[in-house]
Amino acid sequence: MFLLKKVFQLRDKTNPEMEKPFLDHLEDLRVMIMQVVVTLIISMILCFSLQGYLMDVLRAPVQNVWLEHTRGSLPSDITPESWEQAKDLLNRSIDLSPEQRSAFYEHFDPQVLRYLDAIRLMRAAKALNETDRLPFLEQQAADDAELKRIIEAVSATGADPDSRAGSDVMMMSALKPTETFMLSMKLAFFAGVVLAFPFLLYFILQFILPGLHQHERKILWPSMFVGFALFLTGVFFAYFFVLPKTLVFFFEWSIDMGVTNDWRIGEYITFATQFTLLFGLSFELPVVIMALVKLGLLTYDMMRRTRSYAIVAIVVAAAMITPTSDVLTLSLMAVPMYVLYEACILLAWLDQRKRRRAEKEETLQRYGLTPPSTDDEAPKTIDLPTDEPETMASDDDDDSQEKPSDPEDAR
Repeated sequence: MFLLKKVFQLRDKTNPEMEKPFLDHLEDLRVMIMQVVVTLIISMILCFSLQGYLMDVLRAPVQNVWLEHTRGSLPSDITPESWEQAKDLLNRSIDLSPEQRSAFYEHFDPQVLRYLDAIRLMRAAKALNETDRLPFLEQQAADDAELKRIIEAVSATGADPDSRAGSDVMMMSALKPTETFMLSMKLAFFAGVVLAFPFLLYFILQFILPGLHQHERKILWPSMFVGFALFLTGVFFAYFFVLPKTLVFFFEWSIDMGVTNDWRIGEYITFATQFTLLFGLSFELPVVIMALVKLGLLTYDMMRRTRSYAIVAIVVAAAMITPTSDVLTLSLMAVPMYVLYEACILLAWLDQRKRRRAEKEETLQRYGLTPPSTDDEAPKTIDLPTDEPETMASDDDDDSQEKPSDPEDAR
């Protein structure tokens, strides 16, 4: 209730000529909520039909985690896809006879089959003592230089032939019958918020700032475009940069602790959607601050003096809204927010300078010290009066006519 009163007071302050009672404000709030709900329902229905594509999009960072982990444990000339394909072929051909196995291997790349031979020997060597493994591998690959090179390179990097780094991560589990359906609804809601964000922002601004003038409405649409662009920037920054690094960090941490990464699909989707959505909302900081500047609640001098307090507030806010508690994620959210805050200080300074210039020109024009600054109006010229000299000349002529020409008449 306290927050609602503050919002209603802000509405009255932005439009003093149309102050409303409390119940009328509640009616406007109801209309705004209905507009937001209807817009979200329409966008969710559209996104629900694309749930397969959305699932592939959100699973892509997990696949990148597997690729990064596998690539780090392999030589540079062996790709993770080829190495995993060789292990998969070996597992599928275990029950085949030698003749069937030879016919089966004819359909695949010979280099992948080289990796398969290396994996077979390395798996068998793991049953021996550590002192006997290397002599066994060297003996078995003595007649094949390429196979020996592959075994030595893979052994040097520490690749494990038995483990599939992404098997438990990529094939996530659902522990409830309704979990996958609710997951689809969650994906549709997340994608619907992203898709309908410009309309949601318009409805919210229309409620907070009612009674806008025509020139203010023209500024509102570019502001919405900038806000949507900032929101997408935050979402893409989180999806392509922050989220993969965070997943790799936790994946590697579990591997070092000797824990298997068996992630549940529901918990991962919740984590990924909240992560990207919160980053998108955090990038809306310039929109909020510049709106407060336009309303006169913040000024350039105030923001410059309280910069140190703003840094603390940004760090605390980033720590509260980030889904994880690690320092890396906190820094990746707090640093862009601080950069955006500094950009807001610069924009506030430019706005203040522009407003002061306009006030100065208005004051000068009021006292007639400068001509109007409009370009379409031609400069006015001052016409000097010409009637007075003519009048003086005519008076002289009259005097000359009144003077008598004869001296006798003069006497």
